[in-house]
Amino acid sequence: MTRHYLFLLGSSRPDGNTELLARRAAEQLPTDVEQRWIDLAEHPLPDFEDLRHDSDHVRPTEGSAGLLLDATLAATDIVIASPLYWYSLSAPVKRYLDYWSGWLRTPGLDFKATLAGRTLWGVTALAHQEQEVADPLIGSLSNSAAYMGMRFGGVLLGNGSKPGDVLKDTEALAGAKTFFAQEAPLARFPYEQTDTVPSDVMPVPTR
Repeated sequence: MTRHYLFLLGSSRPDGNTELLARRAAEQLPTDVEQRWIDLAEHPLPDFEDLRHDSDHVRPTEGSAGLLLDATLAATDIVIASPLYWYSLSAPVKRYLDYWSGWLRTPGLDFKATLAGRTLWGVTALAHQEQEVADPLIGSLSNSAAYMGMRFGGVLLGNGSKPGDVLKDTEALAGAKTFFAQEAPLARFPYEQTDTVPSDVMPVPTR
């Protein structure tokens, strides 16, 4: 299947640090890989209405919801480019993911089955030097991918507050050169990880 990358920009300002970092990473993709960029600020979604206990969702065919649904279904790789806002995803990105809940329950859409096996990526810029503060954002994306049966390529982190700051982050720019080249594993919830030793099992000493 030909790779088709969907970049979803979740910043409240154009040409922000997160977008700059995402575009640096996208420059490294092969020329035969299709890219589509959608700014969520330019295609705002209405408040999400949860109908799961009342009635079925109807497939949107127009407006921002129709555009984003079709773009999501067509993508092999979905890249969430969200600045770190209050230590998590931006409001436009969170609203977009809320819409996944409705699309999961839209008859005939097979949304979860369609996205299973495809890859979710993240790109974010944060003002903190301590990257651990981005763990809630990373967890949101990783757990969402696990629920959908998707692969998770991780999150490319960059430091920046003022416009253009991220272009001074040499470590982030170096990471951008190889970010999409890595193999993305199947996402797993934290409780499904098997690489830790149970607390009641003593490790065998080595010699």
